[in-house]
Amino acid sequence: MGQRIQPARSAALEDYAKTIYALQMREGGPVSTSALAERLDVSPGTVTSMLRRLADEELATYEPYHGVGLTPAGERLALEVIRHHRLLEAYLAEALGMPWDQVHAEADVLEHYISEELEALISDALGNPEVDPHGDPIPTADLKMAEDTSLPLTQLQPGQEALFVRISDSDGGMLRYLGERGIAPGDRLQLIGREPYGGPFVVSIDGETHSLGSELAAAIRVSPGSRG
Repeated sequence: MGQRIQPARSAALEDYAKTIYALQMREGGPVSTSALAERLDVSPGTVTSMLRRLADEELATYEPYHGVGLTPAGERLALEVIRHHRLLEAYLAEALGMPWDQVHAEADVLEHYISEELEALISDALGNPEVDPHGDPIPTADLKMAEDTSLPLTQLQPGQEALFVRISDSDGGMLRYLGERGIAPGDRLQLIGREPYGGPFVVSIDGETHSLGSELAAAIRVSPGSRG
């Protein structure tokens, strides 16, 4: 079981490590201070100050004008916080019945305070899940993250079938919209086509036709040809 690196680390440091990890995975290299400031909705000066703290604690390497990257210790910290977050989302949704558009905000607070013992109990109670309610992979107990081979629904070709595997948990409105229509990860879908002039993507799910705006279609991640 993964152990916390330092239980007394501040929530802010953990949030920065988690955010840097996410941006590194998306951008494939060092993360700029401007990207961090935008993602965390803080000033560039605040970001610079926190990056120096991360560097002082050997959680990140930071060079002004060249971006920031996590050290191995920083990556382990990020993966541990992500594991806590996604296990909490799964527990809140599955054990307590909280709607999937609300679990993200709750997990964002609680992720910093649960013990390793409680983490293990939650995982065991849920049958050691591999994904959270939104389809995001949960890092293993030894802090390994499964490779993401999904692609946006927007990259499908008309007539192509795919499995809906994940969607970002950051936009509650999107999640409510999908939930009201009974659409969730695990559904098989087929892209019927796209309306002209920037119109919506039209998909078929369980025999029902749905029109999805381009922003929502881009947020839905699918695995073409997968069988549930």
